[in-house]
Amino acid sequence: MTILLTNAWLLTIDPAMTTHNPGWLQIEGTTITALGSGTPPTIENAEIIDCGGDIVMPGMVNTHCHMAMSLFRGLAEDVDDRLYRYILPLERQFVTAEMVRAGSALSALEMIQGGVTCVADMYYHETEVGRVAAGAGLRAVVGQTLADFNAPDHQTFDEGFALAEQLADEFAGHSLVTASIAPHAPYSTGLQMMSRIARWSDDHPGVIVQIHLAESDVEVHWARDTHGQSSVEVVHRSGLLKPDLIGAHCLHLSDSDIALMAAAQVGVSTNPRSNGKAGRGIARVEALRQAGIPVGIGTDGPMSGNTLDLFAQLAPLSMFAKLRGKSRAPLAAATVVRMATIEGAKVLGLAQSIGSLEVGKQADLIRVSLAAPRLHPIYDPYSALVFAALPSDVTDTMVAGAWLMRDRQMQTIDPQKALRDALQIAAQFNAEIIRIDGTAP
Repeated sequence: MTILLTNAWLLTIDPAMTTHNPGWLQIEGTTITALGSGTPPTIENAEIIDCGGDIVMPGMVNTHCHMAMSLFRGLAEDVDDRLYRYILPLERQFVTAEMVRAGSALSALEMIQGGVTCVADMYYHETEVGRVAAGAGLRAVVGQTLADFNAPDHQTFDEGFALAEQLADEFAGHSLVTASIAPHAPYSTGLQMMSRIARWSDDHPGVIVQIHLAESDVEVHWARDTHGQSSVEVVHRSGLLKPDLIGAHCLHLSDSDIALMAAAQVGVSTNPRSNGKAGRGIARVEALRQAGIPVGIGTDGPMSGNTLDLFAQLAPLSMFAKLRGKSRAPLAAATVVRMATIEGAKVLGLAQSIGSLEVGKQADLIRVSLAAPRLHPIYDPYSALVFAALPSDVTDTMVAGAWLMRDRQMQTIDPQKALRDALQIAAQFNAEIIRIDGTAP
């Protein structure tokens, strides 16, 4: 069936940042087939949806996430050693395929409701994440994490590679889900294993590599003390610094690091809310982009950044750049929206099919209601999206021509079941926390 969206404020995010107001957009199957301004075409038997002047724009792309970790959200926020006291013990005990399914379903629900249509995820039992995303109709890059600590789903790197092979096999040719391999970080995999992952990646073209890169002081000290180099230089030495690599966070970068990354054509996911909340620093986003490096926006995991909507990231991203530059000029609102859409798609290697509203691209889009008083007056729609819009303003979410949410009603996920399943596992977490703290009766 043909779907025709009419009376919309179309933000295409094409190279010219074309807008149509009022505009219309035609969808056939999974694909955008036409769009324009003014009077829409007459199409027999089309489903016509009057958008009432609301914004219609590309769905947003979350370039770094740990979906299953929604079950850790808000846990021990004010405890300095929460990672070692609570998180790692809970992961070792409770991170099973069942837990990953429940946490990922809760996260998929949140992202769809907040206008995210594509996500890059890295965690454990990642085939389950891919299955949840596919069932929800969400576009996803799913990365099997490999690490040298006691990971929940593998005890050796050989077992980790076997899981990555299984993931790649299961989603080969899938229309929505793309497999990825995800070395946790340079310090938690090491030079030799990163070299092996680089070779594995060369043997699996199309499988993206995701890694936490230049994120923490621990990593910086490890690279310097162990190898006498920066984290980026160690990754480059391993052969892993290459076009299919996504570096998450990238906080501790020198000019020479940025030059290496630009030459290697890597992509970056910046995670402003998570990094600010942890006090880890402000990424040099403008310097990265000026070097020609695409930078997308990520939420990080819900344990770190709490929310999985990109609206919560947009204003902090712009504000941090303005603070760094001591000016209002850095990261203008329109640039931030591009980063949340087409630039994020480029980071994931998907810009040829998503990230903008253009003829021939997949119909991944959202409708943003302009009913809220806090959005008006609107002199600049991008400013309204970055500094005033909330995820609750998203009324409709579509991926590949299929509605995942209509009028705030979920079409592919049962919200009550997703929440019920998540809270059952959270109760187990809480009982273990009480035991750890020695406060059980």
